[in-house]
Amino acid sequence: MLVAVAVCPCPPLLVPEVASGAAPELDAARAACADALGVLAAARPDRLLVIGPAEHGGRHPQGTPGSFRGFGVDLDVPLGRGTAPGPELPASLAVAAWLLERSDWAADVPVEGVAVDTALPADQCARLGAQLSGGDDRVALLVMGDGSACRTLKAPGYLDERAAPFDTEAARALGTADPAALAALDAGLARELQASGRAPWQVLAAAAEGAGLDGTLLYDEAPYGVGYFVATWS
Repeated sequence: MLVAVAVCPCPPLLVPEVASGAAPELDAARAACADALGVLAAARPDRLLVIGPAEHGGRHPQGTPGSFRGFGVDLDVPLGRGTAPGPELPASLAVAAWLLERSDWAADVPVEGVAVDTALPADQCARLGAQLSGGDDRVALLVMGDGSACRTLKAPGYLDERAAPFDTEAARALGTADPAALAALDAGLARELQASGRAPWQVLAAAAEGAGLDGTLLYDEAPYGVGYFVATWS
């Protein structure tokens, strides 16, 4: 049973050590993420699933290590308590692990990471989401992902006039807890706009079907020409 959701962006620049001198530019986003995690903690779930985009899908048990060494920073962070063998967390889940570590999240709640292939078709996202929310225990989701990367001339994907409308609809759907609208996002357009959040959001859409949660949009900006959203469903 899904009881709460936090949606956060996943740029490694959220980590101040990675952002370095530009760290203050995302202070508002970090504060919104902290508020969103507070909503998860208040829901008192039995377990937490962290969902984020990656080149390849897969499950990552509690304690899986994450690292920002690939971004030139000597910083490691595990997903929750303990240690687990296996490959490192993808960047999106490493950012999530960092957010959890610096928050008031209840450390005794079991956590698992779910990497979602950014190219996963919508119908497969729906199947995965339905699987994740099944069962009688109280489940919370931390869903990582960015909007389009084409909002300005200096954006990673350059300027695309379709980016702002895409992000506007994504932000509306996330802020109003609208699973149908998330499920309807165009995967081909999302790929062209480099919107990494599309697949995780569509997993969320299926997981939240029938849960009756209300949404709140806490942050909607496009620093660096990339759409970043923070929302809660509870």
